[in-house]
Amino acid sequence: MMPHGESIKIAVKSLRINKARTLLTLLGVVIGIAAVIVVISAGDGLEGYVVGQVETFGSDFIEIEIKIPNTAQTSTENATGFVGGVMVTTLTLDDAEAVEEHPNISDSYSGVMGQELASYQGEIKKSFVFGTTASFDELDTGEIEEGRYFTDEEDKSLSRVVVLGSKVKEKLFGDSDAVGQNIKINRSNYRVIGVMQERGAVMFFDWDDLIYIPIRTLQKRVMGIDHISFIFAKMTDPSLGDQTVVEVTEIMRAEHEITDPKKDDFAVVSMEQASEMLSVVFVGLDILLLALVSISLVVGGVGIMNILYVSVTERTGEIGLRKAMGARSSDILFQFLWESLVISIIAGIIGVALGNLIAYIISVVAASQGFAWDFQISITGILIACGFAAGVGLVFGIYPAKRAASLDPIQALRFE
Repeated sequence: MMPHGESIKIAVKSLRINKARTLLTLLGVVIGIAAVIVVISAGDGLEGYVVGQVETFGSDFIEIEIKIPNTAQTSTENATGFVGGVMVTTLTLDDAEAVEEHPNISDSYSGVMGQELASYQGEIKKSFVFGTTASFDELDTGEIEEGRYFTDEEDKSLSRVVVLGSKVKEKLFGDSDAVGQNIKINRSNYRVIGVMQERGAVMFFDWDDLIYIPIRTLQKRVMGIDHISFIFAKMTDPSLGDQTVVEVTEIMRAEHEITDPKKDDFAVVSMEQASEMLSVVFVGLDILLLALVSISLVVGGVGIMNILYVSVTERTGEIGLRKAMGARSSDILFQFLWESLVISIIAGIIGVALGNLIAYIISVVAASQGFAWDFQISITGILIACGFAAGVGLVFGIYPAKRAASLDPIQALRFE
C-alpha cells in the first residue's frame, strides 16, 4: 500500500494544477466554517453580555413581574400578548408590602413606566418616565451625580419632583444647571431635584434616557392608574433563593386569591434562576443557528464532490496507468480521499481565522456602542468547526474516491 505521505503529495500537486477550481471549492467550505465560528464565538459574547447585565441587579434579588394568565412566563404567548396590547393590572403596591413581610425579604422597590413629553424653555423631549418607590435609590446600583433622590414622604404625598437621567438633562438643559429648575410633564410643573450619573444601557434599556418620578405621583397625576409592572425584592440570605421564590409565590397567590397555578397573573423568579434560564435559551439558540449555517457547509461539501468527480473523469487514463503498474484500489481511494481532506483542512484553517476575525470585529463595534461585549475565542467552536471540516471532507470525498478506485484499468486506459 502506498504511504499516506506520498498520497498527500500527489493530492496537493493535483490541487495546485487546478488552482482556480480549487480556490472556488475552498471558498464554499471557508464560508461555512467561518459562519460556525462566528455563531459560537459571537453567541458566547452575547450570552456573556446579557447574563452579565442581569447579574448587575445582584444575585440577592428576586423579581415579581406581571404575566398573562394561562401562559408560561417565558412563552411566546406571554410575550406576543403584551406586544399585542394585553394589559395586566392586578399587581399593586399592596402586593409589595405583603412581599416585604416575608422573613427573608429585607426591602423592595416597585416600578411602572410610561412615555411622556417633557419640556423646558422650548426644548422638548419624548422620554420614558420611570415611576419608582424611594427605596430604589438604596437598592439599585445607580448613583446620583447632582442633587438628591426623592423621599418616601414625597412619594406618598404625590409631590411633583423628578430626577433626570444624564441624557435627558443634556437634552433639556445642556451645560446649564438642572437642579432647582422646573420642567413640564403633561402641562404641569415638576421640580428637578437630582441628576443621575451616566450609566449606559442594560440589555438595550437605556437608563440615561429616563425621567425618575415618585411612583404614586406617576400613577395618580400622570397616568391615571393604580397598578405597577414589577417588584424587585432584596433577600437577606440569597442561599435560600429557591425556597423564597416558592414562598413569595404563595404570598402572591393569597393576595390575588388564586388557587389554580395556571391562573397566575404574575411570575416570581430569582436573578440566579433568570441567569440559568438565559443560558438555556442561548444553548438552544446556538443549536438552531448551527443547524442553519450547516447548510452552507453542505453546499461546500457538494462543491468538493463536484471537483473530485471532474478530477476523476479528467484523470481516468492516469488512474488506469497507475493500476496497470501495480497500484491497488486502496491506493487510488486514499489518493482522492486525501484531496478532499486537504481541501477541507485548508478551508478549516482559513475559516477559523476568518470567523474569529469577524467575531472580533463584532465585539469591537459592540464595545464602541457602549455594550460590555467581550471577544472570546471559543475552543469549543474551533473543535466543532474542525470536526465539521473533517466530516465534510470525508463524507463528500468518499464516494468520488470509491468511484476512482473501482475503475477497471483496461477500460480506463481505453478512455485515455
